[in-house]
Amino acid sequence: MTSDRHLRNPVLPGFHPDPSIVRVGAEYYIATSTFEWFPGVPVHRSTDLVHWEHAGHLLDRAETLDLRGVPDSAGVWAPSLSHHDGRFWLIYSIVRTVGSPYKDVDNFLVTADSVEGPWSEPVFLNSSGFDPSLFHDDDGRHWLVNLQWDHRPGRPSFAGIVLQEYDPEKRALVGEISHLLSHDELIEGPNLYHRDGWYYLMLAEGGTGWNHGILMARSRSLTGPYALDPAGSLLTTRDAPDAPLLKAGHGELVETPDGEWYLVHLASRPVATPDGPRCVLGRETCIQRAEWTGDGWLRLAHGDNRPRVTVPAPRSAPLTEPVPAPDRDDFDAPVLSGEWSTLRVPADPSWLSLTERPGALRLRGRQSPHSRHSQSLVAKRLTSVRCRVTTALDFRPSHFSQLAGLICWYDTTTHYYLRVTHEEGRGRVLGLTLTDDGVHSEPTDAELLVEQWPALLLRADFDGAELRFSASPDGTDWIRVGPVLDATKLSDDYGDRLRFTGAFAGVCAQDLGGTRAVADFDWFELTNL
Repeated sequence: MTSDRHLRNPVLPGFHPDPSIVRVGAEYYIATSTFEWFPGVPVHRSTDLVHWEHAGHLLDRAETLDLRGVPDSAGVWAPSLSHHDGRFWLIYSIVRTVGSPYKDVDNFLVTADSVEGPWSEPVFLNSSGFDPSLFHDDDGRHWLVNLQWDHRPGRPSFAGIVLQEYDPEKRALVGEISHLLSHDELIEGPNLYHRDGWYYLMLAEGGTGWNHGILMARSRSLTGPYALDPAGSLLTTRDAPDAPLLKAGHGELVETPDGEWYLVHLASRPVATPDGPRCVLGRETCIQRAEWTGDGWLRLAHGDNRPRVTVPAPRSAPLTEPVPAPDRDDFDAPVLSGEWSTLRVPADPSWLSLTERPGALRLRGRQSPHSRHSQSLVAKRLTSVRCRVTTALDFRPSHFSQLAGLICWYDTTTHYYLRVTHEEGRGRVLGLTLTDDGVHSEPTDAELLVEQWPALLLRADFDGAELRFSASPDGTDWIRVGPVLDATKLSDDYGDRLRFTGAFAGVCAQDLGGTRAVADFDWFELTNL
């Protein structure tokens, strides 16, 4: 945010990829992807495009979002939020297979009269590919557009963009499937717009990494043929490796009440390492101002196709005063605030309580940090690569299979865990459990005996590429635990697999013996430095 009628990117820092934007009256809403995290699809609200407030999650019930067992970086991909006939419409994918020729994906629709819900039961649409969106044409008909996936050897997996009509009375897709466009380059993330007699197809191109971008095509007919913009990419940083915002792509358009146009898109801010740049915060949400040319093509208003950090705000919208979220959560409320997320399953009383011990977050230990089913883990997105995370833990394990502590998380294959456990003859032991691209270790030279400590405070300090753990018995004297760790491994860019999320910090508990040992966290603080 800036004070001179400009917005500053990213407007939604940290893991907020694949943004979808819609305006209803004077209010704007952005929905973003959540992959394996629950609840699904956070939505943020603004009246000026500058200041954004969290307005809840659109998929917050287990009935609408079953993620148990989905692989890392699968789950909810690229939601698309729209508004028509007085209702909000949300299209979303649940991807259940990644890293193979197949892409098992189901596409669903839910609707609501208000963005706060209640949202309808999901309507299954198709499984032909991911990145679906819904286009509401001027004649009142509704059209689903999505990527067609092709698993066959020797064929392009990204097999083009397809279109089919949605009938709200039948709650189903109807009619023939139209193939709108194929391209030699990888294209996905389709969104349709109708303006001045043209149908415009906005596409994500080049994959969601360093080659990412946005490409436009248009046609006089909804079903094509579509001609690509002769100027090439509307937005990209593939040729600007030193730009402050990289991986820019996957966007949607919104028009202000005064006829100004803005493009919302994702981008990432890299941390330099000897092995190349890595984006610890994942893919973040940014906004650029756009303009239509005299010959009917869209261009960024500043004159080139690279994203800007500072962008003019809408001319007439009154700027609001932001209400910053508090750094510290004392767990005094009966439910978790909207900044918290859990892995794959909702927070329910069987494993999480804010009332059994008032003023504390109580977790009952369940499965290991490698599990894709029933983890007792709650975490917050990192929004800065320079931050401090601290929590106070009360935990009395009686067996080595019981653990609890502070975790710095990317996914089940890569995370750093400062945990307390029990060892025979030694009592409570504080140490590290490290999982580095699937390789598990527990360094014995990073252990502290804490049986007699009157309190147990745990801390993680992020400083660019470095992460340091420490602990304290009183909040005054802090003791380093373990070596300096590589924080950049908590990123999309580490390892050989496709990874799509971002770094989190949180608390968790395990009881591998199944007795549900209890861990209480008195407070949690995440402060950007």
